[in-house]
Amino acid sequence: MKKFLKAKLEMIGGVFNSKLEKDIFELNWANIYHDTSKGKNWLQDLSISPYDMAINYSMLYILTRIFSDFKIRSVLEFGLGESSKFINSYAEFNSKELQHIVVEHDQNWIDFYKKNVSGLCEIKCLDLVNISINECSIKTYKKLDTIGNVNNFDLYIIDGPLGLPNYSRYDICLIAQKFRENDEFLIVIDDFQRKGEKDTYSHLIRILKEKNLNTYTKEFVSIKNQLLIATEKYKFATTF
Repeated sequence: MKKFLKAKLEMIGGVFNSKLEKDIFELNWANIYHDTSKGKNWLQDLSISPYDMAINYSMLYILTRIFSDFKIRSVLEFGLGESSKFINSYAEFNSKELQHIVVEHDQNWIDFYKKNVSGLCEIKCLDLVNISINECSIKTYKKLDTIGNVNNFDLYIIDGPLGLPNYSRYDICLIAQKFRENDEFLIVIDDFQRKGEKDTYSHLIRILKEKNLNTYTKEFVSIKNQLLIATEKYKFATTF
C-alpha cells in the first residue's frame, strides 16, 4: 500500500515527504477504523478525540480488532487518556468483569480526566523514579508491584509515561523479566516511530527470547506508529 500511495503521488506531481505520507496513512486508517467500528454497540455513542498527542486512528483500529476478535479479561495500561475511555466503554457494554488498570504519574491529570471513565477503570497514581539503563538515566513507575501480579495481564498498552530519547517507557521490560514460558499476552507499544521506544523494544525482545516465549510482531504505520507483539495464543492479531 505504501508503494502504491507513493506512486500515485508521484504520478500527479506531488511532493512525497514524511509529513504528507503520515497524513495520508492516518486518513486511510480513519476510514478503516470507521468501517471496522460499524455494528459495535460500545463504539456507537463514544466521543473520542484522535489527535497528535493522544490516540490516533491506527491505535483505535488495533484496539477495536483486539477486543472484537479476542476475549480479553485483563488490561494494564500505562498512561491515562483516550484509549482508557475507549476500553472503559467496551467494559461498560460487554464485560463488566474486565480488569482494567491504568497507571498514571500525574495526579492533576487524573483529577482532570477521570470524569471520562467509570469505576470499572481503576486508576493508580504512581510516582516516577530515575533508573539507569546502559548509562542512560530514564524514568519508570515507582512501586509498580503494588498493583498486583503485573506479569499476569492479557493486554499491555504502553503509552506512558512521557517519552524519552533513550529506553523510553521501559517498565514493560521490567515486567517481562517476570514472564513465564507459558504466559500468553498482547503488548501494544505506542509512538514506535521514536528511537526511545525502539531502544526499549530491543531489550524487550531479548528478554522474551530468554524466557523462551515465541512472539509475533507487526508495526502499524501512521501519523505515529504502534508495534503489536503477540504470543502464540494471539498470533493472528498480527494479521490485522
